[in-house]
Amino acid sequence: MSQDGIDLETSLGYLLKEASSALRVAMEEVLRPLGMSVTHYACLELLAQRPGLSNSELARGAFVTRQTMNVLLRSLERDGYVTRPEAAPVGKVLPTRLTPRGRRSLGKATAAVRSVEDRMLAGLGGDERAAAFRILRSMVRSLREGEA
Repeated sequence: MSQDGIDLETSLGYLLKEASSALRVAMEEVLRPLGMSVTHYACLELLAQRPGLSNSELARGAFVTRQTMNVLLRSLERDGYVTRPEAAPVGKVLPTRLTPRGRRSLGKATAAVRSVEDRMLAGLGGDERAAAFRILRSMVRSLREGEA
């Protein structure tokens, strides 16, 4: 370890970032042939699980800015994957919903992403997977509690 820095070989934060980057690359590789990015997939998956989310809610769930999500939503709407009302039913929020085309596209993408997760977890047994999930969930909780 250097005097001024973190030893990257033993930094858990750096290892998590490396794992996140490797996961994103692997997901992009399987989604690209389907005409999707990870953000595109995340948006469709969020809408399948929580229909009617707003632009802001989708942006938070996909870990992008509202502006980035707005551009994506306009593209998805133009291409027939999602619908949004012309005017907000309440306030300013335009709730977004998947179309049948969006659902079909999501089905193919979900299978591709599941194959990446299976590959990522192939070296772990059931107990190890459960422990990894618990540990990562605890880390997220601790960091978010520190934000408040």
